[in-house]
Amino acid sequence: MKNTEGKFLGTAFRAAMLAGDIILENLGKISKDDIDTKQASDFVTYVDRESERTILSVIRKEFPGHRFLAEESVKDAAAGEYRWIIDPLDGTTNFIHGYPAFAVSIALEFSGEIIMGLVFDPLRKEVFTAEKGAGAFLNGRPVRVSAVSELKHGLIATGFPFRKKEMIEEYLRLFRNIFHRVSDIRRAGSAALDLAHLACGRCDGFFEIGLSPWDVAAGSILIKEAGGIITDFGGGGDYLLTGNIVGGTPAVHGKILEEVQGVFRGVMDK
Repeated sequence: MKNTEGKFLGTAFRAAMLAGDIILENLGKISKDDIDTKQASDFVTYVDRESERTILSVIRKEFPGHRFLAEESVKDAAAGEYRWIIDPLDGTTNFIHGYPAFAVSIALEFSGEIIMGLVFDPLRKEVFTAEKGAGAFLNGRPVRVSAVSELKHGLIATGFPFRKKEMIEEYLRLFRNIFHRVSDIRRAGSAALDLAHLACGRCDGFFEIGLSPWDVAAGSILIKEAGGIITDFGGGGDYLLTGNIVGGTPAVHGKILEEVQGVFRGVMDK
């Protein structure tokens, strides 16, 4: 595995900046005719597609032999050493409504392990980056998860299970159980940003059901490199496969996981 002079991260950065320009140029210009429905409550626009085409073009120019898993187009299997995992616009529903929480997410997988991640918030001009073994950064400055150690002091981020609406009763039970134990809970609508904010200490924990690999890949390495923990609902590392995520500071993660397993044990993620 070779990343000469940060070429992987530099390429991801260039691609994300161009995608961010496309997103901002089209903010507030989406009409109902520009929106397609992939499934109930899951939308895609020409902005998602154009952002993705731009990202793929930039990366393929530098790394023509690499594989890709991109939300709107390419679904290469994980065979081979390198695979880029891309969400060209995480938070499409927010973007459609002009709600200011959306991001570009780009990760690189090497032999099944995420080794690089970048989340770009184009509205705030914030670039969250991490490479395996090198720490996590926000606009080039090192970041760490918060020092919160007690759940009662924690601010927890989450997302409603819009892709798993059949799990709403279990989710609401979990929400209620956690809500009674924490300072507060937030639902912003972009998992990539939630995970990035956890990595830099703006929130202290995260849980969600039914995410896709491109929602999580970049954020997962940000959290790990920032000193946090991210697992599936079983406490293992299969969150990209299951889409069921628990993240947090070292102290908070375990307490959220206990609540998750109290509700979902026997339902999913053995």
